[in-house]
Amino acid sequence: MRVSGSDLRLLTVFDAVVRNGGFAAAETELNISQSTISNHMTALEQRLGFTLCQRGRGGFRLTEKGRATYESARQLEKALQDFTADVASVRGELKGELRIGILDAIASDPANRLAEVVAEFGQIAPQVKLVLVQERPQDMQQKVADGLYHCAIGSYRNRIEGIEYDRLYEERHSLYCSRSHPAFSTSDAELTDARLAALPFVHRGYWRDEDSLRQIDWRVEATVYQIEPQLILIRSGRYIGLLPDHYVRQEVGAGELRAIRPSEIGYVCTFELLSPKNRRTSDIAQAFIDTVRAVWGREGPAFRVLSDRSASAATWSEPARR
Repeated sequence: MRVSGSDLRLLTVFDAVVRNGGFAAAETELNISQSTISNHMTALEQRLGFTLCQRGRGGFRLTEKGRATYESARQLEKALQDFTADVASVRGELKGELRIGILDAIASDPANRLAEVVAEFGQIAPQVKLVLVQERPQDMQQKVADGLYHCAIGSYRNRIEGIEYDRLYEERHSLYCSRSHPAFSTSDAELTDARLAALPFVHRGYWRDEDSLRQIDWRVEATVYQIEPQLILIRSGRYIGLLPDHYVRQEVGAGELRAIRPSEIGYVCTFELLSPKNRRTSDIAQAFIDTVRAVWGREGPAFRVLSDRSASAATWSEPARR
């Protein structure tokens, strides 16, 4: 199948339908009627030779082939955006889209200087459209390697091939409980490993057991995949869990949370800039990467490229990554 301009228009409709979860929901974004959307989808299915989605009283649902086509369409869209940016670079312009992945719960960290980077990059490339995506830790590295993101800022113990890692800063995590938890009014001396092991613990599902359970045999009774829901569960008074210190500084100051044995239990995450190693970097992406390095390089330790090497910064018992 050779993709034509009309195919791209049909794929744009398909993309909007999938992102909005159905024809009716995509109506407002596309500014066309449901019947027209349906006609476009039928035309695309005829062009491809298979059914993309099930629609009807049971609701909208992608078929297996529909899911595969959607992923390919996303790759095509990113490639077209990168082509547009490359052509602009040939003309001497920084224009196009820059896609950046980040982890959750980082805005409150004074060591995170991404806002400063964005401000400076805006002076260098005011016409570039930024797409900043909060991504799951387990997905971000591969998406940088695959080119879905031009770069990302995150924390990982395990490296993958094809990624270059630039050390930026560190983030400390400690074990916390809320005011309504029985451990809140118990001294650290009384909260032995054995007592802590008996308390319900909220676990981040992307941690491997051999890492996150290294020091204490935690009694895992809840699982989350982001830090905000983890904080909610700890606030409930039912669970203890590990959180970034900066993220809960205000609640600790207000007496709503307390750290348990902070000098003994916790870990340090090393945050790094992730960028493709073996693929040509666009002028836009390189300008952003250079800005990150310049901003973080002004203070503190000199930059150190970790390219595909495992470097643990753990100082207590836990893995040195989110």
